[in-house]
Amino acid sequence: MKKFVRNNSLSITFFLLFVAALGAQTFFGFKEHNKELLDDGVGAISFLSYFSTGHFIQSTFENWESEFLQMALFVVLTIFLQQKGSSESKNFDKEEEVDREPSANRKNVPWPVKKGGFILTVYKHSLSIILFLLFFISFILHFYGSLKDENEQLSLKGHPLETALNYMGDSRFWFESFQNWQSEFLSVFAIVILSIYFRQIGSSQSKPVDAPNSETGE
Repeated sequence: MKKFVRNNSLSITFFLLFVAALGAQTFFGFKEHNKELLDDGVGAISFLSYFSTGHFIQSTFENWESEFLQMALFVVLTIFLQQKGSSESKNFDKEEEVDREPSANRKNVPWPVKKGGFILTVYKHSLSIILFLLFFISFILHFYGSLKDENEQLSLKGHPLETALNYMGDSRFWFESFQNWQSEFLSVFAIVILSIYFRQIGSSQSKPVDAPNSETGE
């Protein structure tokens, strides 16, 4: 058990932080949603009922959507684009290990490398594929939750409900998306630029402390 925790401590820690943050978001979102319902003269709902509301679905997946979009674009754009001096960039002045062609003759290679052909072709791009897939799933769920929440609010006010087609052009939905996207792009910009000039000893995301600012890559 100790070995498992040591070998997976980074993922375990972030998963626990995710669970804790999602739990806190759900609790306070439930409180906030019930406060809004009471302000509209409607009775409060139960905690379990909150999970099926547009309020919960929209607020959860609009954040997931932006995270997966950020990671997918970062993975793809770092193939072609460089930032001199950044630990987040490949060094274009020398060959990088990540650019080498896969060989089935290497030790303990993943099975798609041994299989070759179409399976290997897909596997070579599988990280970006799965990240974009997760983005599109989150985007659709965000849209569904946002539309549901909008219609719940319209229903309480006695207004006509929005159709999915009309809501695709609604300013609320795109405002929700872009307010998250811009923050993710800013965070990537910040780490790319700040890693040129600043260091964190012991971190895989930093250059060595004594590395010159012009040195590119970790």
